Formats: sequence, C-alpha cells, structure tokens
Amino acid sequence: MKLSVIIPAFNEEARLPATLKEAYAWLDTHLPGDYELLVVDDGSSDGTAKAVKALMTEYPALRLLQQPENRGKGAAVRRGMLEATGDVRLFMDADHSTHVCEVEKVFDAMDKGAEVVIASRQHPESDIEVHQSWLREHMGKGFNMIMRSIVGLSMDDTQCGFKAFTAEAAERIFNETTLDGFSFDVEVLYLAGMHDYAIAEIPVRWVNEPNSKVRMLADPARMFADVIRVRAMHRRVRRDKD
Repeated sequence: MKLSVIIPAFNEEARLPATLKEAYAWLDTHLPGDYELLVVDDGSSDGTAKAVKALMTEYPALRLLQQPENRGKGAAVRRGMLEATGDVRLFMDADHSTHVCEVEKVFDAMDKGAEVVIASRQHPESDIEVHQSWLREHMGKGFNMIMRSIVGLSMDDTQCGFKAFTAEAAERIFNETTLDGFSFDVEVLYLAGMHDYAIAEIPVRWVNEPNSKVRMLADPARMFADVIRVRAMHRRVRRDKD
C-alpha cells in the first residue's frame, strides 16, 4: 500500500527543510519504497521552492508542485490530493506539529474500515505537548461549536492539519471542494459525511508552532462566512445532479 504525504506550504523557507528531513527519515525507515512526499508551494514569495528543490536530488520520493499564485491552503491541499498517486493520501502541516509517525494510527483505523481519518487534539488520549495561546485555543473551540451547529458535523476538532483519505475518497471529495482558504477542512468533512464515508478520529501527539499563518481577526470571520455557505451550496449541487 503506497502512502502519499501532502504538505501545503506558503513562505515556509525557514521551517520546511527540517520538516522534510524529519519526515523523510521516518518514512524511509518504516515505509521504504512505498511512499511519496509532495510539497505544494502555494505561490510563495520567499525561497520555499528553492529549499525543496535543493533536497530533491537527495530524496528521490520528494516532489514539488508549484501554484502560479497564492490561492490558500485549501487549494494547495486539493491539488496535492488530486495529483498524488498513493492508496492512502495524507496531508500534514509544514511545521510538523503532528509528526508523520502518527500515520501508523491512520493505517490501524483504515484496517478497521475507516475511509477518512482525522487527528483530533480534543481526543481524550491526545498528548498536547505545547498548547496554543489561551485566546487561539478558545477561538478554535468556539469555531468548532458554531460549526457543529451550522453544518451538523459531530467532530470535536475539524481544524487539526493531519487528515488522511483512501484514494477513492480523496478523489471524490477533493474533486467537489470549492473553498480555497482555511475553512476547507469543514467542507471536506461535510462532503465525506454526505457521501457516507466511514470517518474515524484518532488521538495524536501535537506540539503548537507559535508562528501560525492564521490571522486572528480576518481569517476566522472569513471561515464563519464560508461555513454558512457549505451546507446550502452542496445540497444545491446534489439536488441539481439528481
């Protein structure tokens, strides 16, 4: 079974090389020959692409996809998922806040029938080694509470940047996504539920990276607006197809 690991990156010249080296070392030890590592450079203005290219000669399973302009995390993940070739397709953050080794729990969950597996920082067995600030943590919990009431999802943590899909689920879901920003996770999970995919939440060890790309005021407001649109938008699309 081949694994594709997708890392969306925007201006990650400083953090990304260490993440790639750590991820590659683990993957090469535990899944030799059965993986690919895809970085989707989301129109970075720094040396992100150059840093990845410098490692590609040393790491043959490393691929670089470059967006012509900055479109958002959702657009970058979508491209990676649809151009990946793995039987299991995982996206994770460039800061490696959730280590790639947690994919072993993904495999266990899929062996039990899950088709979509999401990491949850709210899982009682998760190990949150370094927490976010009080404000960010409570804003995240508030977002999830509002999201659940609007969209109807039951997950306690939709925004953790560590989610995996079978190839079939990835291709169906990401061919239907429309949101390009940080709220894409909610749309992805809504579509997974709409198509009756089996979803599993797993505990993970998570370490907060203080240099978050989420802007405290502008991005949450945009995310709330997107979430309000998700349910009506996809119900309308499904009705039109029927």
